[in-house]
Amino acid sequence: MLLQEKQKAPGPISGTGIGLRSSHVGEILMKQPDIPWLELLADNHMAAGGLIPEQLAAVCEIYPVTFHSVGLSLGSIDPLDFKYLGKLKKLMRQHHVAWLSEHLCFTSVDGFHSHDLLPMPYSQESLQHMAQRITHVQDFLGERILVENVSNYMKFAESEMDEAEFITALAIQADCDLLIDVNNIYVNHLNLGIDPVRYIKQLPFERVREVHLAGYEQKDGFVLDAHNNPVSDPVWDLYGQLIQHLPNVPVLIEWDNDIPPLSRLMEEAHKADVIKQQYRQGISYAIS
Repeated sequence: MLLQEKQKAPGPISGTGIGLRSSHVGEILMKQPDIPWLELLADNHMAAGGLIPEQLAAVCEIYPVTFHSVGLSLGSIDPLDFKYLGKLKKLMRQHHVAWLSEHLCFTSVDGFHSHDLLPMPYSQESLQHMAQRITHVQDFLGERILVENVSNYMKFAESEMDEAEFITALAIQADCDLLIDVNNIYVNHLNLGIDPVRYIKQLPFERVREVHLAGYEQKDGFVLDAHNNPVSDPVWDLYGQLIQHLPNVPVLIEWDNDIPPLSRLMEEAHKADVIKQQYRQGISYAIS
């Protein structure tokens, strides 16, 4: 039996949720902890039959759910995969998934798929190309998607604007919403020297529908967006700066590698809620 007899009724996406990982599914279904919402990696739930679809259905009966995708390859010049999109749409309708988010990147070239999120040059050509592809995706799904900023480890000579300018223009041209990953902003600050405070001030806050928090890993000469550590203190500070403009936007804790017990993720989620509440009480934040 996957579930306890008493189930919760899924509600709206609000508060601080957690990215659902396979190691926590059993505990969540049996204990039904007090988690406002869950984000699921859509690509892990595309297969038909077996235990995974049953788990998806069981989770969606208890918790509000969003989908996060890594397979749309929005920046690629490969044709959009409408078979993949059709599966996504079917699952979203079947399980009342609140929304779908994807990344500002490409993951395929000439049919070859990368395991990494490959960044785009921030040029007018890239902007028009990606806006057109997002429009096609949204037309097919019949709803807006969220596009997430990614970590970068180099600068393109072809870039004609900074990332905040690019995603702002993209949200307007494609009429899409945004998912702002605070850790990725800070990673790009450390690796590429971008000004994180200026970045936040440039954002179109009315388009931001979700915020991500995660941890990075220190490497030799750079930092990696590894999602394998707690949220760092500077990222918490930057989150405090952002959440002042977005006090009611849902927040998510991501932890994808070296995954700790579920209780540890819930501690991170509680900290995000505390910082948000402190803002509401008039406490301001500054970058460390």
